[in-house]
Amino acid sequence: MQIACLDLEGVLVPEIWIEFSRRTGIPELARTTRDEPDYDKLMRGRIAILERHRLGLPDIQDVIAGMGPLPGAREFLEWLRHRFQVVILSDTFYEFAAPLMRQLGHPVLLCHNLVTDAGGRVRDLRIRMAHHKRESVRALRALNFHVIAAGDSYNDTAMLGEADVGILFHPPQNVVAEFPQFPVAYTYEELKAAFLHAVERLGHAPALRSVGG
Repeated sequence: MQIACLDLEGVLVPEIWIEFSRRTGIPELARTTRDEPDYDKLMRGRIAILERHRLGLPDIQDVIAGMGPLPGAREFLEWLRHRFQVVILSDTFYEFAAPLMRQLGHPVLLCHNLVTDAGGRVRDLRIRMAHHKRESVRALRALNFHVIAAGDSYNDTAMLGEADVGILFHPPQNVVAEFPQFPVAYTYEELKAAFLHAVERLGHAPALRSVGG
């Protein structure tokens, strides 16, 4: 059986921090994993910027409440769920994602948590585990699933490399240049075609491993 693993931001929904940057007029918050490969460094910088500007989780949630999926994302996800088991693997936070998940029909989401104080200030982040996207794909493959994964940024490339088939979706050119081994799709129609092509490739893959190895 095949499982589809998708990144969330940039694949199904807009980049939350870019929208928050636009609404607050703080350009430093527009940096994402498309720009900074080190996710922990990126998030620590964001927390420091929020503290400097006295902004907290409620301010971010107010922006998210006015956001929705990318055009065509709901239809693509519905198409995908008719053909695969689907898991969303994201470096976002449950505190951010809930309203967006409702609009996407509550797919399975594995991500992280924020640590906030009583006033809603973001004090820390609780990462589920290091490299959780890659490790999730590795665990699914250990369960004898074939995994097709799609993402758009630096922090997705380990997941794509661990999958049976990895696909870049609408990535920036710097990511394309650094990871030429992954096919690239720029529209949901192209992404559908890439998934179908991956299924064809996996049709020639070896049978499930026996319990004894």
